[in-house]
Amino acid sequence: MSDERAIGFMDSGVGGLTVVKQALKQLPRETVYFVGDQARLPYGPRPTEQVREFSWQMANFLLRKNIKMLVIACNTATAAALPDLKAKLSIPVIGVIGPGSRAAIKASKSHRIGVIATEGTIKSKAYHDAILQQDPSVDVISKACPKFVPLVESNEYRSAVAKRVVAATLKDFKSQSIDTMVLGCTHYPLLRPLIQNVMGPGVTLIDSGAETVNDVSSVLTYLGLTNTDAKKTYPDEYFTTGSPEQFTAIAADWLELPNFKATHIDLGSEKND
Repeated sequence: MSDERAIGFMDSGVGGLTVVKQALKQLPRETVYFVGDQARLPYGPRPTEQVREFSWQMANFLLRKNIKMLVIACNTATAAALPDLKAKLSIPVIGVIGPGSRAAIKASKSHRIGVIATEGTIKSKAYHDAILQQDPSVDVISKACPKFVPLVESNEYRSAVAKRVVAATLKDFKSQSIDTMVLGCTHYPLLRPLIQNVMGPGVTLIDSGAETVNDVSSVLTYLGLTNTDAKKTYPDEYFTTGSPEQFTAIAADWLELPNFKATHIDLGSEKND
């Protein structure tokens, strides 16, 4: 039996497209519905409760579109809302932290792993705990990089400013002798060339979003949810709470889809501010 329903992806902004990019490559028959909450980003500095509330608003929007699986393509939202969403939804829910942690442990020879993420993800210690749970011998060195998401969202991730900001933010890591670094925010892979340049060729960068798609693929197969038709049944759809033009400018470039189109949606007011 072929399951032609879409997979829902949600993020605070365009970062989740790094996960979608992998999904389009690895699962070409699956339909993607994506929501980016650009109007309310960044999520990193927000209280956990509020991130959880926003995550439910995005999830409910996607559920109304009859998705078969939900992917939280946002590390901050995974840390804040994954257990809650998993417990209460009848469809599979996958976050980005578990797959990223497993891949980092596998890649590291020195047992010294760096994690860069938003303030919310670092404060939650989600990566730190997930890595140590699997391998207590690892040293995890974590750092919040609050300036990275705004660089990506303002479409400056290839600029000279971005180069300077990345170099200044990561200079402490140079002395930490890590051999593996988790890009613990789905926005960060857009800065990957700059991050790799600063860290040098001896450090393996783990894209937790890309790792997540391997999990998505396994779960689809295991639960018999794959679309076995020769091609996608429904077109992909992309939604943003912010400016569709701004979203499209980044998405068309990053996903290499010249005819890309995003639709504006509203997801409730900022009543917690």
